[in-house]
Amino acid sequence: MATENTFVQPAIPKFDGHYDHWAMLMENFLRSQEYWSLVEIRISAAPVGTTLTEAQQRQFDEQRLNGLKAKNYLFQALDRSILEMILKKETSKDIWYSVKKKYQGSTRVKRAQLHALRKAFETLHMKAGETVNDYFTRTLTIANKMKANGENKSDRVVVEKILRSMTTKLNYVICSIEEAQDTSNLSIDELQSSLLVHEQRMISPEGEQVLKVTYGESSTRGRGRGCGRKNLTNPLLSALISIN
Repeated sequence: MATENTFVQPAIPKFDGHYDHWAMLMENFLRSQEYWSLVEIRISAAPVGTTLTEAQQRQFDEQRLNGLKAKNYLFQALDRSILEMILKKETSKDIWYSVKKKYQGSTRVKRAQLHALRKAFETLHMKAGETVNDYFTRTLTIANKMKANGENKSDRVVVEKILRSMTTKLNYVICSIEEAQDTSNLSIDELQSSLLVHEQRMISPEGEQVLKVTYGESSTRGRGRGCGRKNLTNPLLSALISIN
């Protein structure tokens, strides 16, 4: 039985605001279609009064048609809102360099912003006297800004960051959560809910002392917070952990 060879047209890269990445994909796409040269040169009409030979006219018509095909690919890659901001669209070269001029600079700005946000995320720590809700708001604000600039932090990364950066006053609470739950599967909302429960219990000095005595702070095991397992069978601790 004969095998039929089918060619699948590669998808046209849609511009998503990240110019450098899109330009690389789009250039490769146009090269694969043998239209990239039409982005690098401008197709000029024959000088007025010049008579073209039949071969020259055919070559000119073919080049102009290919130019229209290259333009069509760029039109499909760009949203209407972007095309409306491009004033000059006569050739594919006009479109390409208009997009480059408008968005390449903003891509550099985004890269610089992302670098600053990464540093802010790495150095983030809960302040003395800051509430759980306030700290989560600060952390998620930075994470959301990073996402807007092209880097998405997973729940697991955010949860681990928060667990590492709480105040020492909450050490024994963090220990109880780490020992009682698999933090790799803990959502941000679940962690926040659990910490809020403990925070409410710590409002009164008696509640804070009960948590400290129940868990104990003498063990040196765990993530540098004095986390140990010897008290996990304590009924009071189990009740405190499972309250949420």
